Amino acid sequence: MIGFFINGDEARITKTGNVSVRLETYDGRCFENLEPLRLFPVSGISKYISLIDENGKEVAIIRDVNHLMPESKKAIQECLESYYIVPKIKKIISRVEKYGNITWTVATDRGEHSFAILNTSIDIKTLYDGRILIRDSNDNRYEIEDVNALDKDSLNLLKFDM
Repeated sequence: MIGFFINGDEARITKTGNVSVRLETYDGRCFENLEPLRLFPVSGISKYISLIDENGKEVAIIRDVNHLMPESKKAIQECLESYYIVPKIKKIISRVEKYGNITWTVATDRGEHSFAILNTSIDIKTLYDGRILIRDSNDNRYEIEDVNALDKDSLNLLKFDM
């Protein structure tokens, strides 16, 4: 059961740790060590952010991060970026298929990675907004933000698995 919704400038949120915040409401309530988590981690990047206390209880839900005061918005976004690390694929360097196993080597915004994909029909999804989400065999996520930004060779390798 949720505590309350946060709309606009009803509260001040400050970052207190890598993935934790402090919530102060304008009616005088204060909550420490809250962890912001997306209720919809794939489709709801900035909407419906749950604030969870140390006991796993939901204290509040932020309806839309974009409607918060600038300092509060920044605190929430920084925590979410730390918690939801999803490397952005900039180039597919190679694709190797051996005995039914597919291994991609990619260049991302966080460096070069190699990973296995178990089932391309399940683990590679095109989202409603055109992004492509890839899940590897270790349940790590990767994202292609803009397919059109990939080079020709990367597009050709991607077509094998789409």
